[in-house]
Amino acid sequence: MPKNTQLTGFLMMAAAMVLVGSTVIVSKTIGEGMPPFTATALRFAIASPVFAGLLWFSRQKIPSLSLREWGLLIIQAASGSVAYTVLLILGLSFTSGANAGVIVGTLPVIMGLLAIMAFGERATRRLMAAIFVAGIGVFLVTLGAVSGDNSTDTLRDFIGIGLVFLAVLGEALFLLLNKKIATPIPALALSTIMSCFGFLLAIGPAYAEFSSGAYGHISRDALIGVIYYALFPTVVGFLLWYGGSAKTSAGEAALATAFMPVSALVFVAFFSHEPITLLQATGCFFVIIAILVGIGREGPKEL
Repeated sequence: MPKNTQLTGFLMMAAAMVLVGSTVIVSKTIGEGMPPFTATALRFAIASPVFAGLLWFSRQKIPSLSLREWGLLIIQAASGSVAYTVLLILGLSFTSGANAGVIVGTLPVIMGLLAIMAFGERATRRLMAAIFVAGIGVFLVTLGAVSGDNSTDTLRDFIGIGLVFLAVLGEALFLLLNKKIATPIPALALSTIMSCFGFLLAIGPAYAEFSSGAYGHISRDALIGVIYYALFPTVVGFLLWYGGSAKTSAGEAALATAFMPVSALVFVAFFSHEPITLLQATGCFFVIIAILVGIGREGPKEL
């Protein structure tokens, strides 16, 4: 494959990860002005027609699937589409965007750990080293939360970090369950299914949020944030990632994920009033090292 083509592909995937990193600061804005399930349902209500249009335009078809495979897809949508979005928004209402950015960046490593613990995959030395280094990064972020003088703020940080970590677990489960589906599903078709299922799963709780009257006025900034989330990280990020992955190796795809935590911290530094502490920056550094250590010679086949 020509080097220029590989470079273009890598830059496309890096751009996709930058967009994913931006969802941290955007999710914080959304959480300040819109309930989480409402935001999630609206995100997929916007993205689903776009994906469906792209699917029709590309003339791809959704393959015939068994009931078991449809069930797995529903679980994937619940964990990776709905739970991830809701838990990230909720977590960011308790902790800082910088903390969340570092935790979200551990996704490739958490995926490897979950594959060992829940799916019986072999634990390699490289993966265990990556998990250890990522653990140091997460510990530093947690240590920063503990070092505060206000016990109430410390508890809120712990709750937020825990919720974001659960969001990452949901996304990791989504990625791993995809390997359990025997029938090959084109990437665009899979994204269309996930988006539609995500809307169907979120609309009920969203209606309950609306009916309860617990939330008041939905802010304009939150609405703009949801529209951005739906069109750019969700749709454009998909096109960039899969377009780039077709031009590069799996190892290069894994390397591109290192842009995610870095971009999250950069967005937080430039677009919010949150200071980036030395512990947060150091934690991010360790997470990036963990990603690089975990790549291996061949790298993961899917992200």
